[in-house]
Amino acid sequence: MISELKFLVPWGHIAAKAWGPPQGRPVLCLHGWLDNANTFNRLIPLLPKDCYYMAVDFGGHGLSSHRPPGFPYHFMDYVGDVRRVVEALKWSRFTLMGHSLGGTVAGMFSCIFPDMVDKLILVESYGFFPAPKEYERLLKAKRKLFEGLLSFEANKQYSTKVRSPQEALQRLLKANPHLTEDSGKILLQRGTTEVSGGVVYNRDIRITLHNHSFVSLDQSLIFLKKIQADVLMIIARDGIFSIESKDVPIVKPLQEAFRIFLKERYHYVDVTGNHFVHLNEPEVVAGIISAFLSKSESLKSSL
Repeated sequence: MISELKFLVPWGHIAAKAWGPPQGRPVLCLHGWLDNANTFNRLIPLLPKDCYYMAVDFGGHGLSSHRPPGFPYHFMDYVGDVRRVVEALKWSRFTLMGHSLGGTVAGMFSCIFPDMVDKLILVESYGFFPAPKEYERLLKAKRKLFEGLLSFEANKQYSTKVRSPQEALQRLLKANPHLTEDSGKILLQRGTTEVSGGVVYNRDIRITLHNHSFVSLDQSLIFLKKIQADVLMIIARDGIFSIESKDVPIVKPLQEAFRIFLKERYHYVDVTGNHFVHLNEPEVVAGIISAFLSKSESLKSSL
């Protein structure tokens, strides 16, 4: 049984969908950038039935409200979305599962609120995506963000463009070559709204302005020491890191830090597939995730 939910926030609501018995072990699922809660549609039915899975739409994504006019989307805003949802649910301890950006949000949440997360599942994510090491590059990115926001406002680009369903799908697939056509259709079920003449994307145009965290690699390596959860990291062999790892020197340091500081609480698995393996071919990762969820919680230590 799947249920739709809304959590009230000062600027509107955060939308979510849930699978399983509400009294089951809580698992909060976080989607990637520009995606929505439907990214877990094909995976969750393959996972243990004794859990209660809640997948949220981050602010500005899917069916969630957009942020107030005039404000960009900061990375930490998504961490705040998670805290608001679990406060509304009265969850004091739960499992976090995140794909891509959702994994980065889950990683940061697990550092800030380590006592709340018992297990952390990262799919095509290293739990952190550090800011560029070059300060000039980082400052240019921030300048581009704010100038882009002003440009959107000046040109009234908040207005949505009507497209045919097929055009909307092809546009999505062109921007996301890792998606299959069926996976794209699943995301658009929640990512578009029917209007006269076609469909419009639900997402806020402002989220297309990349707004990375100011957290550096060195800070990330220190922060992850705070994680108390058991961690499962699943990386696809043809995913985004198979390319980025050659150019962005974050993968090996983060892997090594997880291994050294979390020891037996860190589990790394590489699988066949691409960045959307959990949606395109959920059976590839379902068994791995199910075994991890079913494993008895190991003794935690803050040493």
